[in-house]
Order: sequence, then C-alpha cells, then structure tokens
Amino acid sequence: MATILVIDDDELVSRTLQRTLKLYDYQVMVANSGPEGLQLARRHRPDLFVLDIMMPGMDGYQVCRQIRGDPLLADLPVLFLTAKGKDEDKIEGFRAGADDYLSKPFNMEELQLRVKAILRRATTQESEPEPPTEIVVGNVTLDCRSFKVTTPNGVSLLTNVQFDLLYHLLSNVDQVFNSQQLLQDVWDYPRDTGSPELVRAHIKNLREKLEPRPSQPVYIRTIQGHGYTFSSEKTKE
Repeated sequence: MATILVIDDDELVSRTLQRTLKLYDYQVMVANSGPEGLQLARRHRPDLFVLDIMMPGMDGYQVCRQIRGDPLLADLPVLFLTAKGKDEDKIEGFRAGADDYLSKPFNMEELQLRVKAILRRATTQESEPEPPTEIVVGNVTLDCRSFKVTTPNGVSLLTNVQFDLLYHLLSNVDQVFNSQQLLQDVWDYPRDTGSPELVRAHIKNLREKLEPRPSQPVYIRTIQGHGYTFSSEKTKE
C-alpha cells in the first residue's frame, strides 16, 4: 500500500484529501505546515508528497526545494495541489522540483488518476533494468547515473521528471511528439488526461538548462501544429 503525505495548512482540505485518498486504498499522513511535513517525511519516507504552496512560514516552493536537497527524500515524487494556478506559478513549481501540478478547485477523480500515474511511474522505474550509463546526441550528453546533462554551455542537474522527459526525447531523436503523447509516454497518464501546460512548462525548463538561447532552441525544437522533437543535428555554439 502506497503512502501519501499531504502537506496543507488548511485542515479542512487536508482531512478531506485524507478521507478521499483512503477510499482508493492509499495510506495517508497529514501535516499542516512545511516543517512538520519534512519532519514527518524523514521519519516515515512517503511514496508521494501532495503539497500546497500558500502556507505561512515555509511555503510549498521552499518545502519542495528542501525535499530535492535532502538525500533521504530527493528521489520522491511531489505533486503540487494549490490555488495558485497561473502559468508563472506552475513554472516556479517545476523549477522547485515538482513532478506534477494541479490547481484548486480540482476534480477528485483527476487527482486520483494523477496520483496513480505518478506512483505507477515511480514503481516502474524501480523495477526496470538499468538504463545505459549515458546517451550522446550531437553536443548533448545525458548521464543516466547522475541525472546530469552536459552541453557546450556547461553541466546541469535535472529533476526526475526532467530526466525522464529528456531521456525519452534523446532515445527517439528526430521523432515528433505532441503533448498528449508525452503525457502518456513520460508521465504515464491515461489518454486524454493531464494538461499540455505540464509539458510546456517542463520543455521550457529543459531548454533553460540545455539551450544556448532558450528563446531560439536548437536542440528541443517545436514543430508548429505537431509537437516537440530533439534534433540529431550537431549544432555550432
């Protein structure tokens, strides 16, 4: 039985989430502040964080960064569940290291589907054979052991989702994937669930780490009306 840690300062919301997620056979722990949640996570190490952003003292972005900086917790998935629904809020959430982002008010069935997909992906990664130690395409090298990507611009550390997305694109160079395909292939979402904004935000963050000029990408290219592709052409920096 997977364990989910809900961190939300609104006790009504957190208890409602606890009751509902238990109906889907999850074990659910609740914390009403960032420090309390981190302390609880270090004692019990959940399988997934469901994290609010707007909390007094330590907000959700800070909590997520602490999770990503803690060797005990760094590999655990984080789902932001928050009333902050603007694009810039989502981008900030993904920059902090979130795996997914769902805005309030939300549909409980969609939340359950996203939770299920995140946990299934995490379980699949644990059971799959070891990936190659690195993938090299043109000027880009992805180290599959350290989650670091190297380009002529330098070395960047990727989050789990950024790694999964880049690994998928590098493993299928010059193939074009639309947002729905990527949500199915990378996020393991059922068909017609998940938001294209999720893909756009992660593509944007990847470009900021890879591209010499993120606004004029040469590696991860947008094919208008079709989707995204990783170009196999070796570029001149």
